Amino acid sequence: MEMYETAKTWLMELADRDQLWILHAFGVVLATLVLAMVVSFIIGRLERKAEKSSAIWLALLFRAMRAPVKAIIWLLGISWASYLTHRGADLELMSVVQTVRDVGVVLLITWFMIRFIRYGELEFLQPHKGDPGDPTTVTAISKLLKIAVVVTAGLVLLQTLGYSISGVLAFGGVGGIAVGFAAKDMLANFFGGLTIYLDRPFAVGDWVRSPDQEIEGTVENIGWRQTRIRTFDRRPLYVPNATFTQISVENPSRMEHRRINETIGIRYDDVEKMDDIIADVRQMLIDDDRMETDNQTLIVNFNSFGPSSLDFFIYTFTKTVNWVEFHSIKQSILLKVAEIIIGHGAEIAFPTSTVHVPEGLRLNEKSATRDEQNDDESSSDKTRRPEKVSRQQTKDSRKGEIRDQQSDEGEGSDGD
Repeated sequence: MEMYETAKTWLMELADRDQLWILHAFGVVLATLVLAMVVSFIIGRLERKAEKSSAIWLALLFRAMRAPVKAIIWLLGISWASYLTHRGADLELMSVVQTVRDVGVVLLITWFMIRFIRYGELEFLQPHKGDPGDPTTVTAISKLLKIAVVVTAGLVLLQTLGYSISGVLAFGGVGGIAVGFAAKDMLANFFGGLTIYLDRPFAVGDWVRSPDQEIEGTVENIGWRQTRIRTFDRRPLYVPNATFTQISVENPSRMEHRRINETIGIRYDDVEKMDDIIADVRQMLIDDDRMETDNQTLIVNFNSFGPSSLDFFIYTFTKTVNWVEFHSIKQSILLKVAEIIIGHGAEIAFPTSTVHVPEGLRLNEKSATRDEQNDDESSSDKTRRPEKVSRQQTKDSRKGEIRDQQSDEGEGSDGD
């Protein structure tokens, strides 16, 4: 009973006109909650219905606005509840609330537009139907649109906060000149990136190389200041965009065919088989479905008399541009050429040298050889004779020593 009386008293006090703002504020918050849930549910249903009817862009629009619309409802509801609080409690909140509300609305609209641009970019890169767009172009347009939205939102915020846009633009024009001189390299890279986006000499995923500088690899990212290229040894190479406005860039990824240009030599002894070999090699290339011989040049001809071979060359194109597949086809073609050469009883030549010696020079060499042999024999005899003489002298000297010793002994005996 006491609780009933307490509640009744509280309601009677609340019924006073001065306290109704609490109920109003509470009702506004509750209504905001319900309205946000209902709007979110309706937008979700519309999004799913648009997806089922293949209205992709309409579905992206609903998906992009779902969260920002809920946030705007809450922002407006809380601002209205703050207004009621301001009137009922005599609190100075309206100046702050109004500024926050205006800034919040601008930021939420900016958020919605950026979300829609991002979803559109993903749809172009990974479409539900059709072929994907060029990643370089799609990324460039997306970045430009986002920059435009952010810059516009910044100007609107300045105007909302009470700053003069004309003064800001005038200051930006004067300051832009100073910044341009101070950051000319950065601006050069920016316009270099813009040139890449507009001219599209290469795109993300292309294999590029420059004959002017040591730049070769696969393009991984094209930024506003620099481009990241992954070299074939898997190292990242960062190239300023201004560089591409000053050098030549080759894009092998956009080639239509790959070329086979080989020179093959056979022996001089197989010269009479050259015509048949060339005819069979040409026919083999025409019959191969992997070779483009209808719209591209096909040449198989005897080319030159080499130092140790008769050379003919093959000039043709493959249909594939894949690097690995091209080398597999080239290997198969060269092995078939070798089989054709062997099938005609010929051989592939290799570097050789033949020395021809005149007949007179041969006789002179033989006589010179005999003289050298005789000189060797005579020198060997001379070396042997002194050895014999020395041995004889040694024997004679030993005999003389023996005789002298005997005579000395005889003399000694006579004296005794």
